[in-house]
Amino acid sequence: MDATLARAKAWLATPVGTRLADIAIWIAVVAITIVVLLWPALRNGFPIVFYDTGGYLAAAVEGQLANGRAALYGALLTVAISSDFWLVVVVQSATVVWLLALVLRLNGLGGRPLLLLSVSIGLALATALPWYTAQLMPDIWLLAAVLALYALAFGGSRLRLMEVAALIAVAAFAAATHMGTLALVLAVCAACAAMRITAARLRMPRPSLARPLAAAVFGIALALLSNLAFTGELRFTPGGSNFLFGRLVQTGIAAQWLEDNCPDPAVELCTYRTKLPATGDDWLWDQASPLVELGGWDTFADEARSIVLSSLASYPLAHLRAALGGTVAQFLMVASGDGLTPWSWHTQWAIETFAPHAFDAYRSAGQQRAAFDFTVTNRLHVPVALAGIFALPLLVWMARRGLLRPSAGVLAGTVLFALVANAAICGALSNPHHRYQSRLAPLAPFAFAVALLSTYGRRRADSGIRIAGNRADEASRP
Repeated sequence: MDATLARAKAWLATPVGTRLADIAIWIAVVAITIVVLLWPALRNGFPIVFYDTGGYLAAAVEGQLANGRAALYGALLTVAISSDFWLVVVVQSATVVWLLALVLRLNGLGGRPLLLLSVSIGLALATALPWYTAQLMPDIWLLAAVLALYALAFGGSRLRLMEVAALIAVAAFAAATHMGTLALVLAVCAACAAMRITAARLRMPRPSLARPLAAAVFGIALALLSNLAFTGELRFTPGGSNFLFGRLVQTGIAAQWLEDNCPDPAVELCTYRTKLPATGDDWLWDQASPLVELGGWDTFADEARSIVLSSLASYPLAHLRAALGGTVAQFLMVASGDGLTPWSWHTQWAIETFAPHAFDAYRSAGQQRAAFDFTVTNRLHVPVALAGIFALPLLVWMARRGLLRPSAGVLAGTVLFALVANAAICGALSNPHHRYQSRLAPLAPFAFAVALLSTYGRRRADSGIRIAGNRADEASRP
């Protein structure tokens, strides 16, 4: 409260002309930064789409739960139909810009609009971040959730009440848009609980647990209630057992189980034991997959769950090896552009059917006319991501030794934990894909930049431009 009053007094004491100039600069910088993080969509002429985009839209409009596709994100898409879906990506970009600015402020770098712009430009050029802010998919909300949880856990009294509420809302919305994001939110909460016990021994700041837990609880409630509102079913987004079975197909565990348990008239899959595809993706998505002949995802879900549980009991070591191998593989898969094909019949059908107003713009966009080539892009994105990731343990160590600001150390630690947890969730419970890790990878070079700037460059002015309120915030901080 004292810090808030100090900021307010300093702001009121600043000449009106200076205040207006500061506001104008911030408005201009924020607007430019939002545009910077949308450059792939602007160049494309339409927000970037993915195969699953149509599934999210259909889930909300048709009122039917789709496998792995939450109705809540589909509802966001429906609200933006009249804007040709531009409203969605603008909201996504603006949310990320706010979170970047907030994290910079929590690390002693607040009140520097040009610094925010410079960091954002760097991320837009050297990482996959703009490809997710500009995409009609909930992937970017995974990254937003991690930044929001970091701020909630370690922001302490430096956060205003409205900021805490907004951060909880961001993390809860993110958790409700995808079950993988919800799992990561719960994992971060568990890590905060563990760190509250070990923080003193680790010589690191003690995190808040109540705020991240509030975000997790609201996320669970929002996931259930939004599905109820749009589909009439009070349940989480389905599809988990089928994704797990896809991992069994890819790792060979499914083939081994069928070899050991077939023939069995109670197991319909025994009929197709010699026809299993080579990959989990082919099992889940190929129209020639036995899954189609077995009645599809919903029909096969119970048998998939039964086989998964039985195989866990029969081959625990094989499952453990597969989980560890999938986690390691997923951790290192950070290439950009995974799955961004020039044509997706399902998304095209959904936009043509449910958003005919936007269909012409969608069809004329660059993505639908030619494939994106990420060959040159990944020569930069991959090494930058990996360099940032492997620097994270060093940053944590330096913070423990007092060589970095504690806030920068816990940011690096939070990002490192999130990357490991995400790799485990996606690599062990599904099948590794570059998209799963690359959507989170931009946080690693961002954490590295924050550590350097906050520790060694916090006294350097940003062209003399500082907001008086943030100057008071810095002065009131112990």
